[in-house]
Amino acid sequence: MSTLLISACPGPPTCAAVHTHLFVDGLDVVARSDSRLVGLCPSRLLRPGGPLYPTDTPCTVEVATQEPSGPAPDGLTVRIHVQGETVIWSGLMYPGPDGRVIEEVRFRLEQYLGEVERAYAALRGSSSVSGPG
Repeated sequence: MSTLLISACPGPPTCAAVHTHLFVDGLDVVARSDSRLVGLCPSRLLRPGGPLYPTDTPCTVEVATQEPSGPAPDGLTVRIHVQGETVIWSGLMYPGPDGRVIEEVRFRLEQYLGEVERAYAALRGSSSVSGPG
């Protein structure tokens, strides 16, 4: 089973805008998928019942987009669903630590939901919850 860690970049002056980092087993999924992409605003991904919350029916979720300065809009989508006590992300294409392509990851439901809720709670008290995204 993999582990999920979610963090948020606070935006200016550190970065151009507030965005979410999604780490799977310590690897930044967005940056490893396409270095031109940035995670969406945390308020779009982490709100209660939001797109990162898994359902029995697989759902395709946009988790990152190309920065506005890019030539054409592009993004990163992940197919998310829950099966029993396992959350499955599929439709991935990023290099793992050994260079092999990772196409699917599985998380323990308890760890996954706990991390989404922890990240949301951390953002609720900051100005990062609202903003462009």
